[in-house]
This record gives sequence, C-alpha cells and structure tokens, in this order.
Amino acid sequence: MSEAAKDHDKVSLKGWIALAVFILMFSGLFKVLGDALGLKWLSAFDFVVLNGKFGTDLVGKGGVGARTGFMEAFVLFPTVMFAVGVVEVCEHFGALRAAGKLFTPLLRPLLGIPGICGLAFVASLNSSDVGSVLTRQLKENGHITDDERTTFVAYQYAASAPITNTLAADLYRRGLLTAQQATILYPGVILMGTLIGHYVRIVIVAGTNPKYHPLMFAICLLDAAIGMLLMRLFI
Repeated sequence: MSEAAKDHDKVSLKGWIALAVFILMFSGLFKVLGDALGLKWLSAFDFVVLNGKFGTDLVGKGGVGARTGFMEAFVLFPTVMFAVGVVEVCEHFGALRAAGKLFTPLLRPLLGIPGICGLAFVASLNSSDVGSVLTRQLKENGHITDDERTTFVAYQYAASAPITNTLAADLYRRGLLTAQQATILYPGVILMGTLIGHYVRIVIVAGTNPKYHPLMFAICLLDAAIGMLLMRLFI
C-alpha cells in the first residue's frame, strides 16, 4: 500500500471524537448517562431531546385521510434534515473513516456489510427515517454495493428504531396489558415496528431492489413471531 493510501485510511483523533459523539448522541447514551449520573445537562446533547417536538396544535387530533397523512410526513422533515446535518459535520471531521475501522469487525461477519455503514447503523437505533436516508447516500456515493444495501435494509426493516419502538409500547403503562403480556409483546413491537410505515420509510426510501420487497416483508413478520414465542418460553 502506498504512503498516500495509508494517509487516506488513517483516522485522526478528531475523527474518533466525532464518531464517539455521534454514537452517544444517536444511541440515547447521553440521556441514559445523564439520568444515571445525575448530570441532567448531558441529556441536552441527546438526539431526541435536540430534535424537540412540535406544539400540540400543529398536527392536532381527529384528522383523517390524505391531509393527515401529509402532515405526518411533513413533521418528519426537521428530524431527517437535522440528522443529515449532524452526519455531514461528523463526516467532515473523519467519523466515516473511524466508523469503517470500528464497525468492520462487527458488521462484516454479522451482516456482510462494510464498517462504513456504522453511522447509519447507529442512527437507525433511534430513527428509521435517518437510517434509510443515510443508507441510500452510502449507495449513491459508491461506499456499498446494491447487494450490501439490500442486506442492510433488510436488517433495518426488521429492527430499526428499537429505542423509539420500545418507548412507544406503553400498553402496560396504561393498564391494558399485564406485565407478562407486555413482556411477550415487546419483542414483536421492536422487531416488527410499524410494518407498513417502515416499508415506505425504509425499504422504498433506501431504493432497494423491488424483487426483494416481499421477502423483507415476510422476514419482519417471522422475526416478530419468533421473538414473541421465545419470550413466552422464558417467562
């Protein structure tokens, strides 16, 4: 390998720092650490906290049809734009190369995809929309092949946004399920998520080959069923 190639592959300290900040921000660890250590100010750097929320009157309640669908899609723009902006800043400081070094030993054996997908992998833990957009960018920029994108999207479709999906499964909190029933349900909620919504927001947005779409749909259902059956055996 030439000296120029070695210099290009070398990851600087600021690249590692940028990657660490990205992981802490998108994985929810900033909020977890802030709550655990009593340092509430750390939560201010969490992606969900920084993303904020709209007022109660923007989308409102009781809407139906295409107009409500439009508003639901419209409110996703700030999340995706903010996340892509954070990714661009982190990439500028070398986080993408650092992700390639750090995640290759994990992602290559498990999913057969390069470690450069690490940023999208971490982002997908909190937001399915962000993960799919970053995956599409990786393909368009020539970082991954079409087959690697298909494999990665199949994972995201079945397991994207587990943090958000787990928090959304509040049937137990509302007293509609017993603790045992909720525990059995959670794996299905995490693995399947919003099946139709994620199909549009992940599979289609990422631009995967249409011939694999039915298989991805079936995998989500199968994963959820297996997860719930296994949980039932253990509790």
